[in-house]
Amino acid sequence: MRKREHMKKNWIGTARTLSEALPYLQRYDDAVIVIKIGGNALRERRILDAFARDVVLMNQVGVNPVIVHGGGPMINDMLGRLGVASEFIGGKRVSNRHTVEVVELVLSGSINRQIVHAINRQGGRAVGLSGKDAGLMVCAYAAPELGFVGVPETVDISVLQALSGRNFIPVVAPLGVSKDGETLNINGDTAAGAIAAALKADRLLLLTDVDGVLDAEGKLLTQLSPEEIDALAQAGVLQGGMLPKTETAVKAVQSGVRAAVILNGKVPNAVLLELFTDHGAGSLIRA
Repeated sequence: MRKREHMKKNWIGTARTLSEALPYLQRYDDAVIVIKIGGNALRERRILDAFARDVVLMNQVGVNPVIVHGGGPMINDMLGRLGVASEFIGGKRVSNRHTVEVVELVLSGSINRQIVHAINRQGGRAVGLSGKDAGLMVCAYAAPELGFVGVPETVDISVLQALSGRNFIPVVAPLGVSKDGETLNINGDTAAGAIAAALKADRLLLLTDVDGVLDAEGKLLTQLSPEEIDALAQAGVLQGGMLPKTETAVKAVQSGVRAAVILNGKVPNAVLLELFTDHGAGSLIRA
């Protein structure tokens, strides 16, 4: 009897959650959601499979997800095996020509395929590509000291629209091409932000391995303005990889994205919690 009562409570809780999600399901019907998933989350099969299941569910209820991925830890592993030291400036990887060849091998090869297969295993229809395909991202060089690192100057979203229009889920590796034909490494957050801005996405979700933007005492800040982000950066509270994340979020919302959210991709169903519940997840940045 006790077990039955416990199960009944679970069923009631599930039904209540589904009922509360209805306004959000209606709200995001046919919305474009760009999700950037980082390399740390991709190292665990359990997390990747759960993420893929959430993406397929989003797609089934009428959302148009576009996935952009990173792969920093795997790139570091490969460079380490090759005896190449990794160097970062302001959270961005310094890349020479040899480094870019390794980056492309890892991002467009193993990682992109891994995400595509995970989504397809869950019943989705994912298609892998990079920013080099169909002129998706043509880049300027980010800075001389960073080497072969690009910042998207033009984003041709026609290939993404063609895929989404046929119910495919694009999975994009953050690589681009310069005007002189060189392959350029793009910070994954930067690539996701540029794509979200070009698509005028409803949401840009930046998945990381922390709960969101934290204040000086380590407390989660659930909602922020660009001005508050700037103040945190000036005070030195934002450091390392959080700098390009918040920079990307602010630029995206100032370029037409409705809102950007930085959230923990290791939390079960984090994407669904953010989109389809009252309390959301992580730190929401609005212009």
